[in-house]
Amino acid sequence: MASITKVGDSWRALIRRKGHKTLCKTFPVKAKAEAWARQREAEIDRGEIVAAPGVLRLSEVIQAYRELRDQTRPIADTANEHYMLKRLNEGLGDKRAGALTPQDLVDYAQMRREEGAGPYTINMEISKLGTVMRYAGAVMRLALPDVVGQARPLLNHLGVIGGGGKRERRPTEDEVTRLVKQLQQGRGAVYADAVSFAIATAARRGEIVRLLWSDLDEEKRLIQIRDRKDPRQKKGNDQWIPLLGDAWDIVQRQSRENERIFPVHEQTLSKYFKEACDALGIPDLHFHDLRHEGTSQLFEAGYEIQQVALVTGHKDWRHLRRYTNLKPEDLHRPAEANEKNQEPVE
Repeated sequence: MASITKVGDSWRALIRRKGHKTLCKTFPVKAKAEAWARQREAEIDRGEIVAAPGVLRLSEVIQAYRELRDQTRPIADTANEHYMLKRLNEGLGDKRAGALTPQDLVDYAQMRREEGAGPYTINMEISKLGTVMRYAGAVMRLALPDVVGQARPLLNHLGVIGGGGKRERRPTEDEVTRLVKQLQQGRGAVYADAVSFAIATAARRGEIVRLLWSDLDEEKRLIQIRDRKDPRQKKGNDQWIPLLGDAWDIVQRQSRENERIFPVHEQTLSKYFKEACDALGIPDLHFHDLRHEGTSQLFEAGYEIQQVALVTGHKDWRHLRRYTNLKPEDLHRPAEANEKNQEPVE
């Protein structure tokens, strides 16, 4: 029940509910204070004003993320993501989600290192935490702090996060989201879009910046990459590729004032990409790793090797193996899709 009290010449409405932040507002007349209090209490009862983030444990946020994923792409008990969430819950689950600090993540990373986890593994877990807090926070209507973004530079400086030994680095979803936002704010949409396009098409940096509007087939949603890299043919190795996923939309939102779709310099693109990685504390990530990521995503989407080669331009399919970091559980998705398509219609 709200408390309505007279304070000087005004009336103050005060609402205290367990698990919620205190709501307080002052009005010139009592009737307005009472009306405001009734409206706020009704919103709390309907769940439109949620609990204050400071009283929520991170374990509840992680569970909310799991439930969200159950609606779209459930996390298998054998998936690496399941174990990452389990470790985060064990190490940080009792922390208050709204009060999580960079030092909490440093302590977690150092604990994981003492347990034998390497910098690459810890980086993946920290990235997953960023994804969890962003998505679950939105669903729970909580303004959770971007503690991962705050902690990354320090974690990188301390050397507790890093890349893998062999060059098979893939950016995480959280890293890509942060990179795109950083480039949009600091360097402009064209640089952010070039990064997103690199993943969507698995195209090389030089191929992206050379693309012309005259290379675009709008009717078939194809684009021609000219003089594609080939060990035996340096010139004239042109290839039409499909603009799958977000690639078509990315192209369509570019300005047509220049003959090039992405009118930026190749070296400048790399420079700004590295600056963004350094500013965000993202370790050991190269622009060419985006080609690796795009190729891997095509396989994970269920495309066969000959179909992937049509996009990436690989003449020797054996070379595609170095770009695919697939997990055994990933193979269930195409198989399940095929089974669903083969179900008899009654």
